[in-house]
Amino acid sequence: MAELYDFDTAIDRRGTWCIQWDGVADRFGVDGLLPFTISDMDFATAPEVLAALRARLDHGVFGYTTWQQDDFRSAVAHWYATRYGTEIDTGRLVYGPSVLNQLSQLLQMWTGEGDGVVVHTPTYDGFRKAITGLGRELRGVPVGDEEALVRELARPDAKVLVLCSPHNPTGRVWTADELTRMAELAERYGVAVVSDEIHADFVHEGYVHVPWTRVAGAGGGGGRWALITSGSKAFNFPALTGSYGLIGDPADRAEFLRRMETAEGLASPAVLSLTAHIAAYREGGPWLDAVRAYVAGNLGHVAERLSAGLPELGWEPPQAGYLAWIDLRAAGVDDAELQRVLVERERVAIMGGSVYGAPGFVRLNVGCPRAKVERGVEALIRAVKAVRAAKSSPTGV
Repeated sequence: MAELYDFDTAIDRRGTWCIQWDGVADRFGVDGLLPFTISDMDFATAPEVLAALRARLDHGVFGYTTWQQDDFRSAVAHWYATRYGTEIDTGRLVYGPSVLNQLSQLLQMWTGEGDGVVVHTPTYDGFRKAITGLGRELRGVPVGDEEALVRELARPDAKVLVLCSPHNPTGRVWTADELTRMAELAERYGVAVVSDEIHADFVHEGYVHVPWTRVAGAGGGGGRWALITSGSKAFNFPALTGSYGLIGDPADRAEFLRRMETAEGLASPAVLSLTAHIAAYREGGPWLDAVRAYVAGNLGHVAERLSAGLPELGWEPPQAGYLAWIDLRAAGVDDAELQRVLVERERVAIMGGSVYGAPGFVRLNVGCPRAKVERGVEALIRAVKAVRAAKSSPTGV
């Protein structure tokens, strides 16, 4: 299906105020690097979304808008029914400018200063900033370590489990059994769950995303929960802003809406975001399938080149997403020196694992044309080999 769309032709994003290309110096200190960083893609969004946006622009009037209308609600319900075989209660829907903004509101509702918020490690840096920025204590548990998860949830001051499903940065897709177990534990210990599912639409072949709504209440006691997400990640329109969520308890939903509409003054959403979501969820499925297949090919290329150039890594593609999470610890390279060589010699920007609390890893964004991926992975291989060679050379890199 990918052949129906052109993902190979590069689109010049320089000078468009985008963080990945125009803001690279803010993180790496140098302009002009080839970036593989923040998680947006270098592809134009689906043609169906573009057509809907153009039609809305042609209308010419952009007054105050409501998301609480059937076009939006039914589009979300249609997406969950057709993509995940899941019927959702649209009466539980809420809306916000971003997933992280929703997370912030929920943390303020369900925790107090100093309370513990449990996350899986490595941890998306946006979670870290939101949690610690509100004065809450981030409690990390390694992905897959149930013993650590039980220990942290059982602490009296643990109030919320923030779940990334699928997980960023590892690309791990949680199984139904794993999610059910988390739901049972959260209910047992009275911990609310916020499930960030913004990467759900990019689950690769052979894996299945299970929305939190399917496991909520697994322990029989209900429990507080919220699912927060957006079509912006999969369809690549985060600059339009806009996200939505589902909140289990009616009183919690009412409080969330009160905060957004009064305390935050966010009663009117961005109309172009609503337009984009509706078009994506009603008509954008074929494009999404195609771009996901293309990205899977990119990840396969990364695996092939790493297998040939750095076979000791034993790297395999992630289960979801367009972010290649690469464990370089077997290569025995120093993180700081590797970043220096990547920036100064190779002129590429690749996120270091320390950003996510995981030294020894890198996160390579492959949501881009294949030619760019090829440049990035070859630069990474050369840089690792150069740093490793320098360790045994008195002259250095």
